[in-house]
Amino acid sequence: MDHGAPTVTIGGFLTFNYSTVLMLLITAIIVFLIAFIATRNLKLKPTGMQNFMEWVMDFVKGIIKNNMDWKTGGRFHILGITLIMFIAVANLLGLPFSGIVIHGDLWWKSPTADPTVTLTLASMVTVLATYYGIKMRGTKHYFGTFVQPMSFLLPLKIIEEFANTLTLGLRLYGNIYAGEILLALIAGIAGSGVLGFFGGLIPGLAWIGFSIFIGFIQAFIFTMLTMVYLSHKVSADH
Repeated sequence: MDHGAPTVTIGGFLTFNYSTVLMLLITAIIVFLIAFIATRNLKLKPTGMQNFMEWVMDFVKGIIKNNMDWKTGGRFHILGITLIMFIAVANLLGLPFSGIVIHGDLWWKSPTADPTVTLTLASMVTVLATYYGIKMRGTKHYFGTFVQPMSFLLPLKIIEEFANTLTLGLRLYGNIYAGEILLALIAGIAGSGVLGFFGGLIPGLAWIGFSIFIGFIQAFIFTMLTMVYLSHKVSADH
């Protein structure tokens, strides 16, 4: 547990975590390969990876239709598919080879176990929701919602915008980070000796299974909340 992070600082204020950048790149490559393999040989009767990809598309479509009409929400279909696949892969990436430390620096982890990544994703959702809210409903209508039904609610509405961003990002980060910390502790017990190995084996396997479940659930929650926020900004009944 006593480790640092491989970082480099540019200009005295801009810091990059090599581990996070590497894991994000690996995540993007895996998602690209899944999409490429699933769509390279399309058939009328889907099988294998194509069947999986079509299931993901239908699943995300269902999330969107539960929050807004398809005519409005259809434009966010690709966004939802990308989010749920990217976050699911990112959440699970830290489970194999978890806790690889080289020269005192942690190199292998889930990128979503870094608050910078999750808060950046949450900020992206907020920016997109604001952009489409103004584009689809008009500037006057969008900013008018901040003073409805009463103008004195403006400060609360502004606080709500920041709170939504923080909770969206920190919820994902907290669940994945806590899971990897506990997994590292169990792995430490398993590596302490013969008794520790057998004592930590079953809890470790059980926690890996639970972490896989949590990884998919958190990807679903993030995508669902993204569509909820977008719906609040672009739907005519909000």
